[in-house]
Amino acid sequence: MQNEASPIKTKLNRINIKMLILCGVDFIVLMISQWIALNLQLDLTVHLAEINILRQFGLLIAILALPIFYICGFYNQIWRYASIPQYLYILGGAICHTLMFAGILTAMNKILPATYYVIYFMLIFILLVGVRVIYRLLLNRFMVNQINPVRRYWVASHSLAAESKTIRVLVIGAGHAGWQIIREMLEVETGRTPVAIIDDDPNKQGLRILGIPVAGGRDIIPKIVAEQQVQEIIIALPSASREAIRELVELCNKTKCQLKILPMLYELINGKISIADIKEVDIEDLLGRQEIFLNTPEIAGYLENEVVLVTGGGGSIGSELCRQIARFQPKQLIVFDVYENNAYQLQYELQSLYKGNLEFIVLIGSVRDITRMDKIVKQYKPSVIFHAAAHKHVPLMEDSPGEAVKNNIIGTYNTALVAAQNHISHFVLISTDKAVNPTNVMGASKRIAEMTVQCMSRQYPATKFTAVRFGNVLGSNGSVIPLFKQQIKNDRRVTVTHPEITRYFMTIPEAARLVIQAGALADGGEIFVLDMGEPIKIADLARDLIRLSGLEPDVDVKIEYTGLRPGEKMYEELCLPKENMNKTRHDKIFVMKPVTDAKDIACEIEQLKLIIGWTSPEFEHLVETMMGVFEKGEQKVIIENKKNDEHEMN
Repeated sequence: MQNEASPIKTKLNRINIKMLILCGVDFIVLMISQWIALNLQLDLTVHLAEINILRQFGLLIAILALPIFYICGFYNQIWRYASIPQYLYILGGAICHTLMFAGILTAMNKILPATYYVIYFMLIFILLVGVRVIYRLLLNRFMVNQINPVRRYWVASHSLAAESKTIRVLVIGAGHAGWQIIREMLEVETGRTPVAIIDDDPNKQGLRILGIPVAGGRDIIPKIVAEQQVQEIIIALPSASREAIRELVELCNKTKCQLKILPMLYELINGKISIADIKEVDIEDLLGRQEIFLNTPEIAGYLENEVVLVTGGGGSIGSELCRQIARFQPKQLIVFDVYENNAYQLQYELQSLYKGNLEFIVLIGSVRDITRMDKIVKQYKPSVIFHAAAHKHVPLMEDSPGEAVKNNIIGTYNTALVAAQNHISHFVLISTDKAVNPTNVMGASKRIAEMTVQCMSRQYPATKFTAVRFGNVLGSNGSVIPLFKQQIKNDRRVTVTHPEITRYFMTIPEAARLVIQAGALADGGEIFVLDMGEPIKIADLARDLIRLSGLEPDVDVKIEYTGLRPGEKMYEELCLPKENMNKTRHDKIFVMKPVTDAKDIACEIEQLKLIIGWTSPEFEHLVETMMGVFEKGEQKVIIENKKNDEHEMN
């Protein structure tokens, strides 16, 4: 025990010594400030009286100041990393001490001129700050010099010695973020040395930040990279638009430098920026449009203190949905998924993050099993269901059409029927833009799922049924991005079906936010669509990803065109011609009212049957039920067959 306590005791002794030294320095500052303030008085008659007062009480006043400084936090700061809040402590301490000084002397009928206290306050504040700034500068300079003097010599002479591991950095952005990144590189051993700054603001060009020159605008990036032998470029523009970031990335990619970027401003906690925040440029950063943010806190009141069930909650979209729902403090969050590994990982993540402040339950099962679904809903009584469970890989569903029908259609029908019969408040289906004029099994099955929800909305108005159409979600399990990354890494080639094929894209957080938003806006039967900007060519996306991997398209990595796959479209659509797309109160969200033309729906169902070439009692019964709801509008169509539904679909 003695050996274990010894290092702690030594550390405490060091802290106490540092505190005593700093207290001694502050005491000297107080005494010097008293003397200087006294000698700045112009009235010599009063001057003699003041000398006597200070002789009697000056030492005592200085000693009494130290406890005030301690209470104000002077001695529990690491001044090497101090910023404005720490220096405000000094301001507060100086004010308190000056008021105490004046109060004590006044109470003892020892009067000093008001100008003396003003001068004294200014002096102690300036000197107390000055001492700490000088300490900080000397310590930082000492630490930098101690790290590797040889390396600093080579950096200063613009040489790149083989043994040197310093990365020469060009920072883009002479704003607050750029300043914080440069300061950390200069003050802390990060393995990086800033050599120049780029900023398009002409008022900043020619100036310096912490001694590093703002060399010019983006047009001189190639020149600066060559002259300064830059190895890494950091884009320190967290508030820049995605369009601006994309342009900068395209320009920087021509330099062959390693490229890093700060996250968007909303991703940085409290605006504090560090070297640890910089990351590789992701394909999301090159989306080509500004990421859409919805007023989620305003509209997510229907989640707070409610029981929320997410089917397919372990998937890429479902798990992000759970993360965002958790922020709104639901009474209980239930994840239902057939794949246990993803669900387990999400459970561990949220339990670690919320540390017992979130009641989080993971249940394993399939939406195909209506008995299991009904049991869960009756036991936990959710008020909101987000239905994210689905098969979504287009090529795989072409080979297994029956599975798409069972999971995407029958599974949706089961979940929606259970929600309706148990009087669930909100039901939100996650759909896809491939459901518009579908030419593949996956899209057709999701279209039928949309119509199922619309049927249920008319049949059970007490539950607000709605659907949300997504474009391609960057980084999701069904996205081309993971495939491209694997091909670049393993095969040094990327396969694209056609040079002109285009898709709409959004990020996983955008997708999850839209789902939450849709649940709040729903009146029943609508389909919501996000304004995803202009569609992006898949070939361009592949080239961007190759460049972000530090390689050159068509040189280091070949792009091969394999031809359109069966059922694949050249472009995706967001709505059917007969669907009236209207704006909601959110500019970036559009809503389409239910389609009630039974004949058109019947044609689509028959077309789906021909496409998949697969029928079953469950599918035939679903078709009959849907047609009965639309044509007759009779609730008994479903109620009378409830027992048959459960028996047949099991």
